[in-house]
Amino acid sequence: MNRNLIVIAALLIIAIPAVCTAAAARPGAYVSGFLGAAFPGAADATTSDFFAGTANDRVEFDPGFVIGGTAGYDFGMIRLEGELSHKNREINAIARQADGFRFGNPDGNFGALAMMVNAFFDLHNNTPVTPYWGGGIGFAVLRLSDTFATDLPGGVPQRVLLYSDDTDTVFAYQAGLGLEIALNRQLSLDLGYRYFATAKAGFGSDPASTTALKFESHNGVVGLRLKF
Repeated sequence: MNRNLIVIAALLIIAIPAVCTAAAARPGAYVSGFLGAAFPGAADATTSDFFAGTANDRVEFDPGFVIGGTAGYDFGMIRLEGELSHKNREINAIARQADGFRFGNPDGNFGALAMMVNAFFDLHNNTPVTPYWGGGIGFAVLRLSDTFATDLPGGVPQRVLLYSDDTDTVFAYQAGLGLEIALNRQLSLDLGYRYFATAKAGFGSDPASTTALKFESHNGVVGLRLKF
C-alpha cells in the first residue's frame, strides 16, 4: 500500500507542469465501460461464535476480475461520474492468527458490487494523452459465499464450514489515476489504476455465529470512453 502511494505521488508530481499549459477540453456528457484484473490484499476475518468464542483468521485470495461502467459529465478540468462495478476473487488460503495453523483446501469466494460517485481531475495538454487522477466514495454490496476447509480436530482431518453465505452493504471508497488516449473527438482509450476498499462488513445468517471482513483490492483496468 505505501509503495503504491509513493508511485502515485511521483506520477502526480511529474504531471504538474502539464497543468500550466492545460488546454480547455470540450465539455460534454459521456459513458464508459471497463474491465481488468483485481489483485486483492489479504484480509483479517474475525468470527464470533456464541459457543466457540472468537477466532481471528488471515484470509488470502487469488487474483480476480473487475468489470464495470460509468456515466458522467466532463466540465473540462474536472469530470464527475457515477460508477457501477463488480469485483470477485476466490479464497486460496486461511490461517489462524493465534497459532498459524493453515486450513487445508479452502473453497469459497468474496465479491463486491460497488456503486460510486467519482471526481477526476484531467491534466490536459497539447497531446492526445491526458493524465488524470481522483477518487470516489459510495457503497458496496459484499457477498461472502459458504466457505469450507479441512480442519484437524483431534488430529483427524474433517471438512468444516468456516464462514456462512451472506451479504452486507457497507461504505466504500477508491482512489486512482490513469491515462486517457484520444482516438478521435468522441472516443478514447482509458488505462487506469484504482485502489478500492470498504469498511468491515458483518456476515452470518445465524446471529449466534458472525464473521467480520472487509474488501480491498488493487485494480488495473482498460476501458473505452464515448463522449456525446
